[in-house]
Amino acid sequence: MKRIIKKVAVLGSGIMGARIACHFANIGVQVLLLDMVPRELLPEEQAKGLTLENKQVRNRIVNTALQTAIASNPAPLYKKTEARLIQTGNFEDDLPRIAECDWTIEVVVENLKIKQSVFERVEQYRKPGTLITSNTSGIPIHLMLDGRSEDFRKHFCGTHFFNPPRYLKLLEIIPTPETDPEITQFLLNYGDLYLGKTTVLAKDTPAFIANRVGIYGIMQVLHVMEKLGLNVDEVDRLTGPVVGRPKSATFRTSDVVGLDTLAKVAQGLYQTGEADEKRDLFQLPGYIQQMLEKNWLGDKTRQGFYQKTKTAEGATEILTLDLKTMEYGPKQKVRFQSMETLKPIDDLRKRLKAFSQAQDKAGEFFRETSFGLFQYVTNRIPEISDELYRIDDAMRAGFGWELGPFETWDAFGVRETVVAMEAAGYKPAQWIYEMLEAGHETFYRSQNNQRQYYDIPTKEYKQIPGTENFVLLDVLRGTNVVWKNAGCSIIDLGDGILNVEFHSKMNAMGSEIIQGLNKGIDLAEQNFRGVVVGNEAANFSAGANLGLVFMYALDQEYDELNLMIRQFQNTMMRMRYSAVPVVAAPHGLTLGGGCELCLHADRVQAAAETYIGLVEFGVGLIPGGGGTKEMTLRTSAAYEEGDTEYNALRNVFMTIGTAKVSTSAAEAYDLGFMRHGDGITLNTNRQLAEAKAEAILLAEAGYTRPTPKTNIKVQGKGGLGMFITGAHAMHAAGFITEHDRKISEKLAYVMCGGDLSMPSEVSEQYLLDLEREAFLSLCGERKTLERIKSILTTGKPLRN
Repeated sequence: MKRIIKKVAVLGSGIMGARIACHFANIGVQVLLLDMVPRELLPEEQAKGLTLENKQVRNRIVNTALQTAIASNPAPLYKKTEARLIQTGNFEDDLPRIAECDWTIEVVVENLKIKQSVFERVEQYRKPGTLITSNTSGIPIHLMLDGRSEDFRKHFCGTHFFNPPRYLKLLEIIPTPETDPEITQFLLNYGDLYLGKTTVLAKDTPAFIANRVGIYGIMQVLHVMEKLGLNVDEVDRLTGPVVGRPKSATFRTSDVVGLDTLAKVAQGLYQTGEADEKRDLFQLPGYIQQMLEKNWLGDKTRQGFYQKTKTAEGATEILTLDLKTMEYGPKQKVRFQSMETLKPIDDLRKRLKAFSQAQDKAGEFFRETSFGLFQYVTNRIPEISDELYRIDDAMRAGFGWELGPFETWDAFGVRETVVAMEAAGYKPAQWIYEMLEAGHETFYRSQNNQRQYYDIPTKEYKQIPGTENFVLLDVLRGTNVVWKNAGCSIIDLGDGILNVEFHSKMNAMGSEIIQGLNKGIDLAEQNFRGVVVGNEAANFSAGANLGLVFMYALDQEYDELNLMIRQFQNTMMRMRYSAVPVVAAPHGLTLGGGCELCLHADRVQAAAETYIGLVEFGVGLIPGGGGTKEMTLRTSAAYEEGDTEYNALRNVFMTIGTAKVSTSAAEAYDLGFMRHGDGITLNTNRQLAEAKAEAILLAEAGYTRPTPKTNIKVQGKGGLGMFITGAHAMHAAGFITEHDRKISEKLAYVMCGGDLSMPSEVSEQYLLDLEREAFLSLCGERKTLERIKSILTTGKPLRN
């Protein structure tokens, strides 16, 4: 049957429940969020003369939880206005309303008896044939079904969202033996297509996949750390971005998640892991027991492995816990020779390979923790998963690893690593030896533009299910590169579409990328029918190469700087007025020049988590790559619709002048960075495929080269006077610095068309010339150079 999810009931409004409700609202689904009725009045409720029968009292728990979630950071909603889709209620008054819902998700406390009692009540009102799932991180799914009907059992499944649900991409689907296979498949597809998740089929085993492997990995780190005499600061340096893991690494992650949560899962694995050969590793070290007793749980109790304090001067200071003395002290500088060697290696796989061969203590730590992990995951197949790729998917999506365990092992080299593992006492499972005997040297391979994994039962490679709908540049790079330089590659995506991929540091846009964008359009106009600009890095682009701007400005090479800005502007206009459609596929940070590129594309197919903005004001500049021109152009239509108060122009001016960055792609529409016709992709795995499809659609619709605009309405001195007066008032009141005032006046000068005596129509080139002139003049300011230097050296803007 065709199943459509129009309304979802979420039972339980705690940290997870409220945020799951918010994420369904993000995708436009109506939500009914329910929780318990309070048993006592609060003092303020008593003062108002309220009773336990008043609705606002009866819904106090759920409403307070929802408002807390909405106000939290990171925000669970793409836009706070989407909270309108969430209705609240309580279990006593509103549980019958679940009959209106297509899917009921239980998210109450992690207690089997309580969950069973909730399901007993749910069955009284749930409409037969609708979905019913439990969000749990460890309770066996099948135990929840005692006393339930056949229809309930058939439509019941475990759905383990990871916190925070908006940002962590993993959704584990855990069916029971009685779950209808069609229900399992529906949930796998729905999570992927609509919720933007990496959906992983997991077995009903302790902690499922991600937490089973992830908690083992943490406990192995603690074990090797103690063995080698390392401290907290050293371990977090060795288990963070250098090995493709989040900045929070091991101990900062524990503080964020909560040491009590980590301990609870580890203790659960010890209690239920009689058949786990590494069961003893899940016993908590003495120092963790002490921390639990002292209630040093991390961020929730304001101290854990780290403690944030204030110095005598009032400055914030982060202290680190010494696990030997159990006292806090200043963070220690981490010095390992191998870390210096690894710094220049940008390619993660090459960096991991080099690290695995390092001969210092850091290398020894990395090898032993990796060998233990490799051994453990080989022994978990087929216990927790029949296919190895599901384990890698779970660790990337649930724990934020760039590479999963088997992908990391491939980077090391499988055969030689097995020899080293044996020598270190970490012999892997037998199927590894059978794989090597069959002549297979890797867990993954690329063939026929497909990513394939090693299938253990058949001892052959198979395509990863679902990836036929993805465009994977990592797979295409081996065979489909048609041109490349040091900063970017042009890859044939098939069906007449090229992709321009950046691969500079932070994908900063320098001369190589400008060259690549022009080359991509040249090639497409000759032999293809469209261009996508997209990549698989963590961020689309952090903007133009500020280091180059700083160098030219410091040396007063204004001719070179003028040429560089002119080339950037010309490239943006080349994209806008090419003979083939250009689709930008931004994701993550899309700042400055990256934003300007998107503004000049025919279409934007943005990932939901796209943080886009023109941030040049923060370094003492205005957008100089066509961004100021383009945002001014987009306000021009407002005048035709009767905006005599310059509201649209004022809003855009403030967006640029405050360096505002969208908190999601949805918010980018409100800021004017995306327009009607642009699209949003929930699942980033699908983004390039959807961008390619959009380019094909434009081409097949008969795409025609646009004509440069010469009728852009600007306000001249009338509008300029308004902005200058406002800037002077802000400066006089102490809200902005003298330099901010100067930048504001330059920005206003461009957006109003210069010193024209009256409202006029001007061309795009006219505005580009004003923009470039203003940009260059600001580059000559000492305050601007100080701001750029601060960004380059500390990563933080300087307010001067």
